[in-house]
Amino acid sequence: MRNTVLIPTYRRPLDLSRCLLALQAQTKPVDQLILVVRDTDTETWEFLAEFNSQNLPLQTVTVTQSGVVAALNAGLAAVVGDIFSITDDDAAPHPDWLEKINAHFLSDSSIGGVGGRDWVHYGDKIEDGEQPIVGKLQWCGRVIGNHHLGVGEPREVDVLKGVNMSFRTQAIGQLKFDHRMRGTGAQVHFEMAFTLTLKRAGWKMIYDPSVAVDHYPAQRFDEDQRHNFNEVAFINLVHNETLVLLEHLPRSRHVVFWLWAVLVGTRESLGLIQWLRLLPSQGQIAGRKLIGSWRGRWQARKQFVIRNS
Repeated sequence: MRNTVLIPTYRRPLDLSRCLLALQAQTKPVDQLILVVRDTDTETWEFLAEFNSQNLPLQTVTVTQSGVVAALNAGLAAVVGDIFSITDDDAAPHPDWLEKINAHFLSDSSIGGVGGRDWVHYGDKIEDGEQPIVGKLQWCGRVIGNHHLGVGEPREVDVLKGVNMSFRTQAIGQLKFDHRMRGTGAQVHFEMAFTLTLKRAGWKMIYDPSVAVDHYPAQRFDEDQRHNFNEVAFINLVHNETLVLLEHLPRSRHVVFWLWAVLVGTRESLGLIQWLRLLPSQGQIAGRKLIGSWRGRWQARKQFVIRNS
């Protein structure tokens, strides 16, 4: 099988260098490497002009629009491999990453996607832990991630994580990443829309903790600053999640989803119970998150109704 690796990058040349060096060390060589670079990203263009690609079959795709969705769709148009793997510029795949990805796709022709663990580094510390449940969509609409903490044997999941996911080109067909995902950079939950669409089409999504990358969360250059609350980024996150869930949950479960979303929710998309839980530690921020969650949910509902009316 021919392997394409697709990396969207923006203004993080030091992180990108680490990623490219890791790809040079793969036990299964990369057949095509696509870097998607913003036209205004002078830092990355200057880095690439000096970088010694050695055996990497590197090609660049220029994108003028902001956001990871536009970047991935631009890169997707250039993919020629039988399998294409996506990782972030602030990640470093383990040496056997592509070898293990290939083994899964060769083992079962019904596998459409493969993902694995991202070992998250914070300075000298690595976030450690063990979670047996990874990438599952529950009946009420709650999504369990835990891709960075997954342990155990390879198994079927519903959702893969953007920093470490691969797809069979045959399975993709004409599918594109959803341009309705809000945000000017990370566009959180874009991968959920993509993988749930493939899952609904009958393709298996496999999570294998041994298909691993080291992840060094780097600075973002948009409204989403990871650990600092930003109202716009927060509303975008909830909007994206809600829109995807409304489109992929059976209509018979929409009432249950809305009851759970408004009354319970999660730490990222608050309902009343989560607001009460966070109130002692976050105070007014918890209240802003609750209002932002409800706004994001409502905006997604309006968009869903308009599209389906």
